[in-house]
Amino acid sequence: MNQFKGTGVALVTPFHDDCSIDFTGLKKLIDHVIDGGVDYLVVLGTTGESATLLPAEKKQVLAACLEYNSGRVPVVYGIGGNNTQFVLNEIINTDFTGISAILSVSPFYNKPSQRGIIAHYSAIADNCPVPVILYNVPGRTMSNMTAETTLRLADHPNIIGMKEASGNLEQCMQIAASKPKDFLLISGDDLMTKAMYSIGGSGIISVLANALPSTFKAICHGSEKESLKASFSLLDFNSLMYQEGNPVGIKNLLMHMGICGDQLRLPMLRASLELNQQIKTVYQKSK
Repeated sequence: MNQFKGTGVALVTPFHDDCSIDFTGLKKLIDHVIDGGVDYLVVLGTTGESATLLPAEKKQVLAACLEYNSGRVPVVYGIGGNNTQFVLNEIINTDFTGISAILSVSPFYNKPSQRGIIAHYSAIADNCPVPVILYNVPGRTMSNMTAETTLRLADHPNIIGMKEASGNLEQCMQIAASKPKDFLLISGDDLMTKAMYSIGGSGIISVLANALPSTFKAICHGSEKESLKASFSLLDFNSLMYQEGNPVGIKNLLMHMGICGDQLRLPMLRASLELNQQIKTVYQKSK
């Protein structure tokens, strides 16, 4: 379990202006985050625009990430959806060589009952050859996994943790108070990382760590003083990242840093001129 403590970075997928995958940019990004001190990579989560990649492209991105990582840090792969059988088919057709775990988002759009969510994840965990990390993000799925549901699933031997992005600290505390000792409670909100640690959390799967990996290294592994200072430094950046949807903001920031371009696939668009200027100003002030 220790390999998933600290900072996991939810990697963006860089694109060229024609929306083809920018593998050179992807390599540069991976080197940047690993050199900056992240503890593991999360490939093709929501931030990686997995919803707009074709199955063949997903395989290409995964293969490239494994090649560029070259065993330096563990890799978590995003496999989830609102069609349980489709998810199971994707698991069957995935080569898990080099993959340490999967991150699987709670079913979206369908708005299943809590019993349905438990049955969905149980089927995935029963059939997945690597451990499963749950992902609760009500702002995207329009349904919340309750603390009771998470704790029920935490008893499954192949479910090892939860990325909690509900923004509900009381719910997170309920999980922390009753979870199995080795079950990982992972923040899904960059600004809540420090708060999650205070109640027994194990780290963060971060958007901003694409650009600011050393900041998250300080938050997760620094002294109390270093961790607080690093946490407060995120305040100017964080709200800008989501004004026009994720990963619009983080890709724009990465562009200003010279790491990769800011192209997205429809229906997402590049940052507006106003947001672009705001992010540029904050970045320049931070240097």
